[in-house]
Amino acid sequence: MEYSLIYHTIIPFLLSAIVVILITIIAEKYGTKTGGVIGTLPSTIIIAFLFIALDKGVQFTSESVAVVPAEMGVNLIFLLLFALLSQRNITVALTGSLFGWTILTILIYYTNLTSIVISLVVFLICFLLAFLILDKKKKITSQNTIKVHYTPLKLLGRSLIAGIVIAIAVTFSNVGVILSGIFSVFPAIFLSTMLISSREHGPQFTGAMAKGMIYGSPSVVSYAVGIYFLYPLSGIFVGTIVAFLLALVVTLVLFIFLKKIR
Repeated sequence: MEYSLIYHTIIPFLLSAIVVILITIIAEKYGTKTGGVIGTLPSTIIIAFLFIALDKGVQFTSESVAVVPAEMGVNLIFLLLFALLSQRNITVALTGSLFGWTILTILIYYTNLTSIVISLVVFLICFLLAFLILDKKKKITSQNTIKVHYTPLKLLGRSLIAGIVIAIAVTFSNVGVILSGIFSVFPAIFLSTMLISSREHGPQFTGAMAKGMIYGSPSVVSYAVGIYFLYPLSGIFVGTIVAFLLALVVTLVLFIFLKKIR
């Protein structure tokens, strides 16, 4: 019981809190493009699938991962909806984006998606749709440095939002093949970052942050594809390390083309 509490709740809570604090500080200091790419480095997905693999084995985990790219695509639609609706107010943005995420996730669940190829196609469609709407139609431009006075209370508030959301997501991630894949990429980091961005910096910064995170999302998908193939071949720990290195390579490629993103 204590083992489960520590590894399924406390560690995800602490790690995710640190991740979101770092993401938002980097975005405020170095701009939303850099913050968005850094913010989509694999983090909670590593924790979730590591624990799932230890509990259920590599075959179960590999089968669970197949749905991840498609669900990441749904997460990008969540970001798009939050960014668009944040022009009204934070309550509408939160309600609308979570409602959209829930409907699309239910559709994904009932299709019983087990093909990694189809899952990648779904992700690609969602990626292009979300990014092009924000970039071409809404003409969202990246935001540069924002001066923020950091206090212990402000950082504590940020960490609590992130920690609570992600601890819940990881707790419910170990509940069956498809649901494990879905909950492992519940948009906890996205949700926390959007709430903080909207509350502290307004809709323009929120839209730019969403666009940056959409652009950076292939790194998470590359990690998922990596462990899909590597866990059965190389085992949990080697598979995790190699998949993360693959995600880092993808992130570096994204950084190379970052200057082309307005």
